[in-house]
Amino acid sequence: MKELMKILIAYDGSPSSDEAVGELPRAGLPRRADAMTVYIKENWVPLPPSAADKNVGEQTVSSNSVAVQTARDEKTNQQSEIEDEQSKMLALAAENLKSFFPEWTMRTLTLQNSPAREIIRQAGAWDADLIIVGAHGKAGNKQRGMGSISQKIVNEAACSVRVARGETWKKGSPSRLLIGFDGTGAARAAVAAVARRMWIMGSEARLVVVPEKSHENSEQLQASVAEARKQLELSELSVTELIEEGNPKEILVAAAEEWGADCIFLGANDAENPSENFLLGSVSTAIVARAHCTVEIVREKRTLQI
Repeated sequence: MKELMKILIAYDGSPSSDEAVGELPRAGLPRRADAMTVYIKENWVPLPPSAADKNVGEQTVSSNSVAVQTARDEKTNQQSEIEDEQSKMLALAAENLKSFFPEWTMRTLTLQNSPAREIIRQAGAWDADLIIVGAHGKAGNKQRGMGSISQKIVNEAACSVRVARGETWKKGSPSRLLIGFDGTGAARAAVAAVARRMWIMGSEARLVVVPEKSHENSEQLQASVAEARKQLELSELSVTELIEEGNPKEILVAAAEEWGADCIFLGANDAENPSENFLLGSVSTAIVARAHCTVEIVREKRTLQI
C-alpha cells in the first residue's frame, strides 16, 4: 500500500502563515494526507534575579524584592495569556485545514526554539514530504521572514518546500503553474510533482525552458520538453511553452509575473550530480525571495498516494 503524503505546515499566527493555509485548496494537494501543523513559540526569558532578592547576612524583605516578585508574577500571567492565545490560533488553523481537507489526518505540535531550525528538525524526524511556510514571519518584512526563516528552510530541508504567497480570494479558481525546466532530472521531478497533483478543472501549466549552454537547442532537450508536456497534459492541464535564453533568476520571475502565475515549481537535485543543480542554491533562493507568487522547491522522496 502506498504511503500517504506527509505535509508539515509551519504556523506562527502571522497574516503570511494564514495566507499559506488559505491558499492550500488551490495547491493540488491529495484528498488524503497526514498533516502536522507546527507552531513555534518565541523564546521567553524570565526576569533574572536582582540584588534585591539576595539575603546579605540576614533575612530581609525589602520593597525592592516585593516589586521584583510582582513584576515576575505579571510576567508569568502575561506569558500564560500568550500561550492561551497561541493555542487558540493553532486550533483555528487546524480547524481551517480540516474544513478544506476533511479526509486528512490532522495533528498539531507546539515547539520552542529557533523557528527554522525546529521546522527542519521536526520535518526530518517525521520524514515529511512537504513543508509549507509563509513568505514572511510575524515581523512582516522580507529580512526577517524570508531571510531568517523561509530561506534557511528552502536551502537546508531534506524534503520539498512550498513558500506561500497565496491570495485567498482566488479560492476555487483554476491555477496557473509555471515550471522552470532545463531538462535535468531535478526539472523532470518538478514536472512529475505537478502532474501528480489534483488541479481544479481549467488549470494551466507553462514550461519555461531556460537551456544550459551545454545542450542549448539540442534534440535531447526538445525530447525532454515534449515528454514533460505529455505528462502534464495527461493530468488534464492546459500546457504552453516558453523558451528563453539568459539568467534563470530574472527570466522565471519576470515570466511568472507577466503570465500571472499562482505558483512557480522548481526542481532541486541535492545528490549525485552537482552539475544538475541548475535551479538549486542561489537561483532558487533568489526566485523565492523575488517572486510575486508562491514558489515550491521540489525534492522528490517516494511514491505518494493521491
